[in-house]
Amino acid sequence: MNVQPLPQPRAAHAPHWSPLALALIIDWFLGEPPDTLHPVAWFGWLVTAMEQRAPQAQPDRELRYGAKIVGMGVLTAALSGYAVERIVERTAVSRGGHPHGGALLLMAGMLKTTFAWRALLRAGAEVRQALEREQTDTARQALLALVSRDTTGLDATLLAAAAIESLAENAGDAFVAPLLYYQLFGLPGACAYRAVNTLDSMLGYHGRYEFLGKVPARFDDLVNWLPSRLTALAIVGAAALLEADPQRAWQVLWQDHGKTASPNAGYPMSAMAGALDISLEKVGHYRLNAAGRPPTPADIQRAARIVSLALVLVVAFGAALRGVLHRGR
Repeated sequence: MNVQPLPQPRAAHAPHWSPLALALIIDWFLGEPPDTLHPVAWFGWLVTAMEQRAPQAQPDRELRYGAKIVGMGVLTAALSGYAVERIVERTAVSRGGHPHGGALLLMAGMLKTTFAWRALLRAGAEVRQALEREQTDTARQALLALVSRDTTGLDATLLAAAAIESLAENAGDAFVAPLLYYQLFGLPGACAYRAVNTLDSMLGYHGRYEFLGKVPARFDDLVNWLPSRLTALAIVGAAALLEADPQRAWQVLWQDHGKTASPNAGYPMSAMAGALDISLEKVGHYRLNAAGRPPTPADIQRAARIVSLALVLVVAFGAALRGVLHRGR
């Protein structure tokens, strides 16, 4: 008598698109959780505690300490994401391949904290609305949610330009990059990216953090190299589908992407300047698409639409690419 071997259960893996779809829904309808419940805020408190122990006026020791903060921070974030993925996988094993709803919600909630679509658009809208009401001081205050620069001396045109630049640049930092690393490395990848980006925003500046923040800043440049360029291409693609100028976006992208101090920010910003055919200037630093017209508050709304469609294109491309790779395997 032939006895057929029992089929071996396949290893359960954390689902991929279910948490992402749920995370997008959470982001759009609920926005950002309060700081007391936000893992990025917890991480920021940890970094602040480590910063207070940093050596002072000792460049070599500051460099090493900055590298230590990056290593410990990225490892902590990645392990947190890995732990949540393991919880989802274990519930899937115990339920015949279907993870528990609560575990799936936990993973989606954690993934959501690595990106901020709604918050980005809302911050841009607040600047636009204040400029439309000719409330320049209010617009300056609202812009602080998007930029780290001093806004006190900016007029209405420069305020609009700064908001549009930030919408374009942060589309990469706040969405495309964490999504890309989620695609490549799962939740640990998205969490690790958010840790790197947070470290750069807290420490990666000249002046007081010239040496302490050098490693975080360079590491952030490295991990954003590909996402910034993908974001620029997505903006060009979105411009082709909206009432914008994809040809001009492409031209300005290649003409002006190197004018910014950042090796990455110039790509999405110059693509947006060309798509809207406007000039984006940070006085004393750069001027993108110098032949373009001055930006207006209405251009902030147009930029937000392009960014939203660009993010949709990125999600669709990621789904298609993952489908192709899955079928190949």
